[in-house]
Amino acid sequence: MEDGQDTAPPADRALPGRIDGRRLRSERTKQLIIEAYLDLLRERPEIPTAAQIAERAGYSVRSVFERFDDLLALSFAAADYAFAAGLAQATVRDLDGDRAARIRSQVETRAGICEQWLPLWRVLLHNQRESPLLTMRIDRMRDAVWARLMLMYRPELSTLAEPERTSLLITLEALTDFENWGRMRERHGLGVEAARDVWIRAIDRLLPPTP
Repeated sequence: MEDGQDTAPPADRALPGRIDGRRLRSERTKQLIIEAYLDLLRERPEIPTAAQIAERAGYSVRSVFERFDDLLALSFAAADYAFAAGLAQATVRDLDGDRAARIRSQVETRAGICEQWLPLWRVLLHNQRESPLLTMRIDRMRDAVWARLMLMYRPELSTLAEPERTSLLITLEALTDFENWGRMRERHGLGVEAARDVWIRAIDRLLPPTP
């Protein structure tokens, strides 16, 4: 054999590709388990069992726990998935629009997120004392909402001094909270459009005149 010649058999040289393939399949399995977990939450307001998740995902219970230490770890992964998806949903639109366009854009975006992720949000709140990491995820989601409100209503907020500006932001954050959306949809039976209209009218009344 010549010096420096690659003498590894073909099977060994292909090993990195096989490893990458297994990793991709494992990640795909994790994704399907997370999606099954979220689908079950949306169907019933109860934390699903590992057996229910496995059946919905098309895997064994063992497969679930090979990828997640427990259901709390699965909820962490679902929270991260939801946060990334929520950021993608919250693409800034109509930032330079007039007052009405900005309010409608903000409400449509926030309502869409609340409609899709309310069941998961309730699970996260229910489990938040179980781990400081979960509390950090909840805080990160709330920080994103606060930042979005500051961005979309910057012209109106700029007319206020502290602490009026902070007080208004707290009010807007509470108004557009997940549970507020759930109350309109579930307790009061409002449709999505009607619930959005409630938020639009309330926000318009709360904001100071646009400069």
